[in-house]
Amino acid sequence: MINEQIRDKEIRLIGENGEQLGIMSVKEAMRLAGEAELDLVKIAPTAKPPVCKIIDYGKYRYELARKEKEARKKQKVVELKEIRLSPNIDVNDLNTKMNAAKKFLSKGDKVKITLRFRGREMAHMNASRHILDDFAENLSDVAVVEKPPKVEGRSIGMVLAEKKS
Repeated sequence: MINEQIRDKEIRLIGENGEQLGIMSVKEAMRLAGEAELDLVKIAPTAKPPVCKIIDYGKYRYELARKEKEARKKQKVVELKEIRLSPNIDVNDLNTKMNAAKKFLSKGDKVKITLRFRGREMAHMNASRHILDDFAENLSDVAVVEKPPKVEGRSIGMVLAEKKS
């Protein structure tokens, strides 16, 4: 809230250089802000009495937007990469998939390993669970199991995340 939008009877006022000017009426604070050719901005509306500051509102909004943009730039978005396996996968193919998973994990992404079953393979779902266990065991030096293997319809899925050092 700025200037005329402030409807409180009394406020605690902070000057343009950060000095405490004390508790006063909104009219008096508006007069001081007008003399300085700046805006009266409510900073802490929940305080008793509410805290207002004499600042340039346009500059204040610009600074807030810049800080928000900096914060957004520094955060990393963790993606979920998926690797699909089949129950009759060969050893070399499994090693290739493990190398791909290591690459994804080293970039900081999470990896979802899905073991897909088709047709008659559905009858032997539990017999193929060892593939996921071996996959997790071979990657245990770089990854930790975030979500253990779970049956999801025609597939079994688990999620691996990078191991924190």
